[in-house]
Amino acid sequence: MKYLWLSIFIPVLIWSAALPKDPFTWFLEVFPVFIGLVILLLTYKKFPLTSLLYILILIHMIILMVGGHYTYAEVPLFDWIKELFDQDRNNYDKVGHFAQGFIPAILAREILIRKHIVQGSKIWLNTIILSIVLAFSALYELIEWWVALAVGEDAEAFLGTQGYMWDTQSDMGYALFGAVVALILLAKIHDKQLNLMMEYSRA
Repeated sequence: MKYLWLSIFIPVLIWSAALPKDPFTWFLEVFPVFIGLVILLLTYKKFPLTSLLYILILIHMIILMVGGHYTYAEVPLFDWIKELFDQDRNNYDKVGHFAQGFIPAILAREILIRKHIVQGSKIWLNTIILSIVLAFSALYELIEWWVALAVGEDAEAFLGTQGYMWDTQSDMGYALFGAVVALILLAKIHDKQLNLMMEYSRA
């Protein structure tokens, strides 16, 4: 699993870093990927994750690396979609914010269940997961604001607002929507993998 994961991750990272449209924006967008990679490497033996979660994290990293390479406002496929459907902006950033809810929801779910932080009540489990996702999304929006204050116009591509006045609110909305969709679609699959992991650890 880890070799397949790395065989996908490394080529995409190399491609993303090769002549990005804006090197400073690339650094800002891809920096979370490096943080995530370090955390995965440090926890791989002590706290290995389910294969589902490793796959989701890889997908999220790829979304970030694609956005970093082109900048979120200029990803070619979504430029084509913009023209085809006569949209007024490139909406690849909304894919990123949907993923910012979808993947962290399963990550939070795994930690909460495996560490026995929430037991017995799925309602409380899901409520806490959605709260964590919204908190994470809000923190990211604050970081974008702080970066914009620090570097001024150089952060415009990083912010990716494209003149949309409700960009911050819609970003958080997409993250919340992503989290809800993840919990609806993946909870049963995730539970099966968690049960298999627990059985394996007992053996």
